[in-house]
Amino acid sequence: MLPNPLFTLFGNGVYMYGICIAVGLISCLLVFYNFSKRKGMPTEVQDFIFFVLIGGLASGFFFAMFFQAFYNWLAGKPFDIFGGGLTVMGGLIGGASCFLLLYFIIGRFYFKGKKKGLHIKHFNTLLRIAPICIAVAHGFGRIGCLMSGCCHGAYLGEEYVFGGIWMKGTTGVWGYYVPTQLYEALFLFALAVVMSILLFKRCNIIMVIYLLGYGIWRFIIEYFRTDYRGGVEGSILSPSQIQSIVFILIGIIVLIVYLVKKWPLFFSKENKDEMIITEKSDLEK
Repeated sequence: MLPNPLFTLFGNGVYMYGICIAVGLISCLLVFYNFSKRKGMPTEVQDFIFFVLIGGLASGFFFAMFFQAFYNWLAGKPFDIFGGGLTVMGGLIGGASCFLLLYFIIGRFYFKGKKKGLHIKHFNTLLRIAPICIAVAHGFGRIGCLMSGCCHGAYLGEEYVFGGIWMKGTTGVWGYYVPTQLYEALFLFALAVVMSILLFKRCNIIMVIYLLGYGIWRFIIEYFRTDYRGGVEGSILSPSQIQSIVFILIGIIVLIVYLVKKWPLFFSKENKDEMIITEKSDLEK
């Protein structure tokens, strides 16, 4: 809808896509700060998470480019990391993995003395808030996709069709398209609202809800997309659908672990300590 630069800054064009990404990241940080504070997370842990998040975001953008370059290579195109585009699912997987590695490795040296293991004690709080933050940031990112004209659904023609939006598709043709980006943004914002309500209802499996909810949604919505996404030609599943299956499997495995370990799916009102999963943390043993 707004594929051209809105204005120039230092000789470079500023696009609505980039603005939406920036708004998403800022919203993500504000949600995390507000929710973590309300859940009693110490300032030291908050600051540490913001510090580690820098590495997580940087690696997330790298893996988003790397996975898309890999998909393009599978489709017979050159392996171009910096010019091949982005794939959100690859960025999520890569960024989250690097964040967790940095969180536990650096945290072991960062928290010493009386504060030793403080990041581990509050990891469950992070695990419950992070999916909400990710969904909010991702939702704004999808609005950015709508503005730039990528990640769209089927071309409907030049005449208005209910449910379609006038935009410029990846083929360069203006017309009405199925706005899968808009539908996904609405889903992500709705999912964020539901998870936020569950957070303050003392739900302990918000990460599972996110993995299963978004994994299933993304698998389905991919059938309505017609833009170029890379991958092996003639493949039954798109790259994002394969990654969606990974999301769903991880969600199921995590849920099974909770059930086997008899960790609470919801904290009782009497249980005031929502920071740890078990009744006694390793720090208290």
